[in-house]
Amino acid sequence: MNGVIIKTTGKHYSVKSDEGDILDCRLKGKLRISGIKSTNPFVVGDRVEVSCESNQWLILSLHKRKNYILRKSVNLSKQTHIIASNIDQALLMITFSSPVTTTAFIDRFLISANAFGVEVILVFNKIDLLNENLKLKHKELKDIYEKIGYKCFSISAINDDLSLIKDKLKGKVNMISGHSGVGKSTLINKIQPGLNINTKEISKSHHQGQHTTTFSELHDLDFGGSIIDTPGIRGFGLVLLELNQIGNYFPEFLIFKKNCKFHNCIHKNEPKCAVKRALKLGDISNSRYNNYLKILNDIDGFRVSDY
Repeated sequence: MNGVIIKTTGKHYSVKSDEGDILDCRLKGKLRISGIKSTNPFVVGDRVEVSCESNQWLILSLHKRKNYILRKSVNLSKQTHIIASNIDQALLMITFSSPVTTTAFIDRFLISANAFGVEVILVFNKIDLLNENLKLKHKELKDIYEKIGYKCFSISAINDDLSLIKDKLKGKVNMISGHSGVGKSTLINKIQPGLNINTKEISKSHHQGQHTTTFSELHDLDFGGSIIDTPGIRGFGLVLLELNQIGNYFPEFLIFKKNCKFHNCIHKNEPKCAVKRALKLGDISNSRYNNYLKILNDIDGFRVSDY
C-alpha cells in the first residue's frame, strides 16, 4: 500500500494512504540503520510504501522525491535536515520586526529552494505595524526581489483578505516557512478556518517568536491543494552545494556571467568580472552580492557527500 507522510513526531509518522485512511506508522528496522546522514530521513510530503505487520503499520520504502528543501541541521554539524519534500511551491514569510527576517536568511532559503527545484513566493507579513523607516525598507526589498523574478505579497495575515494568496495556493502542494513568530500559523488559520493551529505572542524580552509548531504537518485546503506547516527556523545553513555553482542560484548573476572574462568566474577577485561591473552600475543589489560573498566563505571547506 502507498501513501504520503502528513505528520512526523519523533519516531511516529502519520501516513495518508491513497485510499484516504490515516495510518500511524513506524520505520521498519532496517530503514533506521541505513547510514543516512540526515537527521530526518523521512519527511512530510514523502510518498512511501507501507504494510501492516503484527498489528503495526510500518514504512517499508521511500519513493523517489520530486524535490525537497534542505539545510544544515545545526552549527558545526555535518548532518542535514530536510524540511519537506515533493513541494509545488514554498511560501517564505518575512517580517521586519518582532522578529526581524534578515536578507541573509532570505537569500539562503532562496538558494536552497532554487538548487533543489522548489519555486518560492515571498510573503511580507505584519505590514500594518511598519513605521516610516521600515516602510521604505519594505519597498526596497520588495523591489529587489520582484526585479529578479520572485512573486511577492505584502499582507497583514490578521487583518487582510487573503483571497489572492489562496488563488496562488489552489491545487498545489505548498510549504510555509520562516522564523518563529512571523505569522505562519496565523496565515494558515486564516485561509483554512477550523484548523485552530496554536499561536503565541512574541516574546517581549527577546522580540522573537516562540515555537508553536514543533513538528511538520500537511493540511488539506478545502478550496483545493494542501499546505505543509513547518517549525520556525532560526538559521539556514547551506549544504550539498559546490562553491563554483552558488552564483548560478542568483538569477540576476546569470544575466551577466556570460560576459565574464573567465568561464569559471566566481565573481569575487577575478579581473573583468561582468557581475561585479553590474554591481557597480546598480544592476545587482549590494545586499544580494554581500550575502553571496558570505555564503562563499561559509561553504568553503564544508561538504556533505550524502544524506
